[in-house]
Amino acid sequence: MSILMACTVGVILDMIFGDPVWLYHPVRLIGRLITVLERGFRRICSDEDPEKENHKLLIAGRVFCIMVPVISAGIPAFILLGVRQFRPEAAFVLECFWCYQLLAARSLKAESRRVYDRLKDHDLPGARKAVSMIVGRDTQALDERGVTKAAVETVAENTSDGVTAPLFYMMIGGPILGFFYKAVNTMDSMVGYKNEKYLYFGRAAAKFDDLMNYIPARISAWLMIASAFLLRMDGANAYRIYKRDRRKHASPNAAQTEAVCAGALRVQLAGNAYYFGKLYEKEYIGDDLRPVEAEDILRAGQLMDGTEILMLVMCAVLRYMILAFI
Repeated sequence: MSILMACTVGVILDMIFGDPVWLYHPVRLIGRLITVLERGFRRICSDEDPEKENHKLLIAGRVFCIMVPVISAGIPAFILLGVRQFRPEAAFVLECFWCYQLLAARSLKAESRRVYDRLKDHDLPGARKAVSMIVGRDTQALDERGVTKAAVETVAENTSDGVTAPLFYMMIGGPILGFFYKAVNTMDSMVGYKNEKYLYFGRAAAKFDDLMNYIPARISAWLMIASAFLLRMDGANAYRIYKRDRRKHASPNAAQTEAVCAGALRVQLAGNAYYFGKLYEKEYIGDDLRPVEAEDILRAGQLMDGTEILMLVMCAVLRYMILAFI
């Protein structure tokens, strides 16, 4: 029951306050750990023979993707265990606070809202800069429609990665399992690229992230469809586009919530994009039933909130049912 309470408090605090910017965020600590370990592994794997070096990097990447989440979850587990032995009530407060920190709904909405505000002020350079803070693609040449699409897509995709997936794992194993998930997800965002630098070292991290997100992404998509109906968006079209376009992405998980969002908003997302100066061809997701507009950024945020609440309710009911039969 303490896990359920801690997660509920965490969701409420995140919705009200967002990330506590006055405190160093644990994900940044995980990021520093990733940077330090990657630097060390690359030194060890350095070899004059490119083939030997690539083989070493492949093996090192597998060790790396085990070490990072184990350390990232192990340290908080050790701290929590120590606090619990002396002050159980303090341990519960710490669990609530960590659950709060590991969720990113309010901060994601705030960042996307900056894009919306710049667009409404007709400040395209400002909108490009704002959206560059939350997407990985090149934004310098995006027009107003491209900026809007990028913002909507990142809110839709991160509904799972940044909100419902960590909540899903925290409802199973509390903030410790939440830290494990966030470490895997952060690894993927930092080294899980298929470019020359990370093709070998980051391969295991990318696959591990795909595995961790496989179930949460699909649950999130179905809950987002339900949220579309509840919010009086086009739930029927959300279901139709989800069934048709949920596999239109190189990642097995990324298009799950993105397809639902495109259908619910009756817009077309995705398509070709530039990353690090290179054009990547992507399929479109959704039908171009109407032009995408700035308000769609806010609507995507509403879908995210609805999906998060439904995930919390669903997991709470399942936990209660399981505990009732034990």
